[in-house]
Amino acid sequence: MIDEKDFNSLNKPRSKKLHAKVDFSAMVSISFLLIIFYMVMIEISKPKAMNLGLPDMCGEITCGISCGPRPDRVITILLDDNNKVITYQGLLEVPDDKPKTLSYGKEGIRKELLKKNKIITEQLGDQDRGAIVIIKPSKKSNFGNLVSILDEMAITNIQTYAIVNDFTPDEAKLLAMN
Repeated sequence: MIDEKDFNSLNKPRSKKLHAKVDFSAMVSISFLLIIFYMVMIEISKPKAMNLGLPDMCGEITCGISCGPRPDRVITILLDDNNKVITYQGLLEVPDDKPKTLSYGKEGIRKELLKKNKIITEQLGDQDRGAIVIIKPSKKSNFGNLVSILDEMAITNIQTYAIVNDFTPDEAKLLAMN
């Protein structure tokens, strides 16, 4: 026969007391992967932009009033369709040279910019103060033309240039004639 003591022991299952162990190695690996992922994403998401040196509009005094830099330092580049570049130095009403139609590349706009920048720096006697280039893309020009002219600014080492969207009526006539 079964003893009452043995009977109670059969009906009550006893649980074993286990010491819980948590393995954190997988969590540590995932946390390092997440940290690396966020560091890479922060670096990739930083904006990449080209530095533009804009002209100082509080330049020398000409014509009795302060109207920006000396006109003989200013070279205006008009970007037109079919990869045409029209350039003139000074004011269009009284340009130092006749407006020229050039092409992109080594023998086109680059040669002209290097020549004009050298003349301007020799006249001023200061290597840090060269030509000021105003780039005016027309509605007919494409984005590739703008990128090409910005590359030319970097190649010719012209520090001061600006991209302007305004055309004077004389510049619009000049574009229409060419």
